[in-house]
Amino acid sequence: MISGIGIDIIEVLRVEKLTRKEDKYLKKIFTQTEIDYCRKFRNGAQNFAGRFAAKEAFSKAMGTGLSDGVKFNEIETINNELGKPEIVLYGKTKEILKERNLKCVHVSIAHLKDYATAVVIIEK
Repeated sequence: MISGIGIDIIEVLRVEKLTRKEDKYLKKIFTQTEIDYCRKFRNGAQNFAGRFAAKEAFSKAMGTGLSDGVKFNEIETINNELGKPEIVLYGKTKEILKERNLKCVHVSIAHLKDYATAVVIIEK
């Protein structure tokens, strides 16, 4: 059964400006794994933007936004061996998911030159 759905769209340029800041600031939003992955690409800002949109969409699907202890750097988007994006949770954010008996998180990300978007569905 679906518990929540979230969607987000963001301008790549907005995130690109953010990624020019020092790593200390980036680590408040992205995990080191996400930072390393996105920096591998010539236009990594698109990948950063997609992951940022996924974090926003996740918080909307949870129904919490960035409250109740949900933190962006505890929501990590990775790619499995086939390239499919998956969300991995850490810390308080992971605990909240367990407390609410939420079992499965689905994510889809798309990006173009100027925009990135993500959709997250959370199942009970």
